[in-house]
Amino acid sequence: MSTNSDSTATTTAGHESDVVLPANLHARPAGQLARAAAEFASTVQLEYAGRTVNPAGVLAVMGLGATAGSTVTVRADGPDAEQAVAALAGILATAE
Repeated sequence: MSTNSDSTATTTAGHESDVVLPANLHARPAGQLARAAAEFASTVQLEYAGRTVNPAGVLAVMGLGATAGSTVTVRADGPDAEQAVAALAGILATAE
């Protein structure tokens, strides 16, 4: 009889999405991103112009300096990575 020690391991997954911004990334969408990122267990990151930040920090998001027409990459690793990326990408895609 063999024992499978992996049966209790937590499954993690990575997910990524590119979003073209319809508007500059300012305080309102940055706040929405921070609130949304805090709801997920996965580690979430935003990447723009070679810089990567944790979207849980409003100032970090605004500090990216992403403008309308720019492409921002949303990445997440963890048990709810796909949902986290979908939620944050949705916020970015509808930013005004």
